[in-house]
Amino acid sequence: MKLNEIKDNPGSTKSRMRVGRGIGSGKGKTGGRGVKGQKARSGVAIKAFEGGQMPLHRRLPKRGFVNIFRLDLNELNLDRLQTAIDAGKLDIKAAITNEALVAAGVLSKARDGLKLLGNGKFTAKNIAFEVAAASKSAIAAIEKAGGSVKILAKKTADAEQA
Repeated sequence: MKLNEIKDNPGSTKSRMRVGRGIGSGKGKTGGRGVKGQKARSGVAIKAFEGGQMPLHRRLPKRGFVNIFRLDLNELNLDRLQTAIDAGKLDIKAAITNEALVAAGVLSKARDGLKLLGNGKFTAKNIAFEVAAASKSAIAAIEKAGGSVKILAKKTADAEQA
């Protein structure tokens, strides 16, 4: 077998239908769109239109509450943090922040802040953290290892606009 002898199995590929190319093609004249009306033309936007009747999405009541001040935090467990420290990705002499973790590749993107969670073992000594939030078990594990956790002030909508 040579490269120029390679070909698909018979029947595995099918040429695409060319619409609107005359009556003899079988998909001529209206091109498979039927006849007349809005849907026979391009640029149709009638997804929820019900002929003038109030659409279903407007008939149903609104439910719940959306908190516009909610923070979207990165969550990080101590075992994942310990793995990154063991691999040498983080500079443990400087304070570990959300931005430092993104730069090291531990987190994919910096959101509104970082929350430490206490799952897993943490053995790294004397490490300082600056985070938006931390669980009690995470703080206890870090302080047991000789580190410190500084909880940063919460961001507000007014502070972000300024």
